[in-house]
Amino acid sequence: MASDSVTSSAKAKYLQIADDLAAQIRAGGLAPGSPVPSESDLMDRYGVASGTVRKAVAELRAAQLIETHHGRGSFVRSRPPVQRKSSDRFRRAHRKAGKAAYLAETEQSGGVPSVNVLLVGPVDAPSEIAERLEVPSGSKVLARKRRYFRDGVPTEEATSYLPWDVIKEIPEMFAENPGGGGIYARLEEHGHVLAEFVETVRARLATKAEATALALSPGAPVIHLVRNAISDEGRVVEVCDTIMAADQFVLDYRFPARD
Repeated sequence: MASDSVTSSAKAKYLQIADDLAAQIRAGGLAPGSPVPSESDLMDRYGVASGTVRKAVAELRAAQLIETHHGRGSFVRSRPPVQRKSSDRFRRAHRKAGKAAYLAETEQSGGVPSVNVLLVGPVDAPSEIAERLEVPSGSKVLARKRRYFRDGVPTEEATSYLPWDVIKEIPEMFAENPGGGGIYARLEEHGHVLAEFVETVRARLATKAEATALALSPGAPVIHLVRNAISDEGRVVEVCDTIMAADQFVLDYRFPARD
């Protein structure tokens, strides 16, 4: 009974701290973008152990009031998540305007987008990718790996895999910057008109490497999205494997009702 009482008291304490900090955030005492007081400061202020402070901070993070960046600390959220509208983001109009999907949707959310190209070159297709591309496992494909940022903060990492016979005659595909509208614009310019996209989406905890790449807290959730881009001839001309910081995105889908 005494042990249960202590456990209940500890839980009440970290929730009390979380509620106090949440009230400060909502009242503007902790302004958007400002750092959350350090662990030692909170320990001194509330007279609690480090574990209690960490649980309180985890509550604020779960409520999406703060965000934690690896090596930098925790900060009050300063912007809403990017709204990814599946029915809109791959509109041909965006490509004709010279904007790839991420750039268009990040600008619409009020953020400043940027991208780092991590890899462009031939690789042996992993088995799952090969199956989606309908090529033998280990076949040579072109990989394009990028890390995307909003306002300087990494939000997603994506690797596109393209069949070698499709892209070998498209020199822009081997450049870090494939040109306005991105790789989909280049595919369509070379006769591979896109007809539809099929996405597989699941949520899971970030691996250690993913948490480091996206500056996430250990064990933070990510969205793992794998997309097939299918041409009007029915061929999968790209598979994009994407890891997204779950608290940075809202996935918005629209589809017709059918009999």
